[in-house]
Amino acid sequence: MPLETLLEIRDYTGDGYRPLIDFGAWRVAILRACDDLRPENLATMQRHDATDEVFVLLAGQCLLFFGEGADAVTAIHAVEMEPLKLYNVKRGAWHTHTLSADATVLIVENVDTNDANSPLLALTAGQREELVQWTRKLWKPEETI
Repeated sequence: MPLETLLEIRDYTGDGYRPLIDFGAWRVAILRACDDLRPENLATMQRHDATDEVFVLLAGQCLLFFGEGADAVTAIHAVEMEPLKLYNVKRGAWHTHTLSADATVLIVENVDTNDANSPLLALTAGQREELVQWTRKLWKPEETI
């Protein structure tokens, strides 16, 4: 039996988000640093109305930002991810993230996670500045992308 029928190998070394494997109801993707994820460029938060989403930091650094509130973000919290720990973002939680230039994050989500069930919410100028301030507080300047 050819090895290809037993094992599938995928990798991704580019920038941003890339789904790598879809199987049944789940998807595995890789997220890497890109300009859109620089703290000063974060303009929205997203939530997933149909599913949780799991993040695992494989390399570098990642800050997960969470927004309290249903129809608007009323407070923002930041969590610095630790390597190889699972972070399960609960269904309906507003979130976004920033990554160091060398970061790689593994994402596990439902295969049907898409724009139709994952609304975006524009952040105010004050909230955008708050994300930048969280990053400065938790990371040394040379750690930001």
